[in-house]
Amino acid sequence: MQRFIIVLVIGIALYAILDNDSDFSESFSPDSAPGKGAIASASRNGAIESAFQNQQSNLQVAGKGVVIRILSDDNAGSRHQRFILELPSGQTLLISHNIDLAPRINSLREADTVEFYGEYEWNPQGGVVHWTHHDPGGSHENGWLKHNGAEYQ
Repeated sequence: MQRFIIVLVIGIALYAILDNDSDFSESFSPDSAPGKGAIASASRNGAIESAFQNQQSNLQVAGKGVVIRILSDDNAGSRHQRFILELPSGQTLLISHNIDLAPRINSLREADTVEFYGEYEWNPQGGVVHWTHHDPGGSHENGWLKHNGAEYQ
């Protein structure tokens, strides 16, 4: 519990510091602004790196990375487009984008930059971000991906 409180305080402090960064502020769409759900909000890649180090999950995160590998779709159950991003720190992150609920990024290529907003889940390889789409049931915060000026949600 104490670790959670420390990480939450760090996340809030990072958000306060980064809140004045206009590039970051412009990356949120009105329906995906932090603080709409019960999930603790975190911001930027630093929060993802902290969550990875502390083995935390269920955090709403925003960030940006470079595609280093495009994986085959996961077609078991809901279909997901999957690819691996490298964050500026060198940490890797699997993006699992539900293509039954949101459009596929057909033009995605290695070395492309992708911005994201979704839910982080820890794993030993760097973590997974999912919920990068709207929630048709309205019970989860909406997420998104941005690639080449287009938003996918």
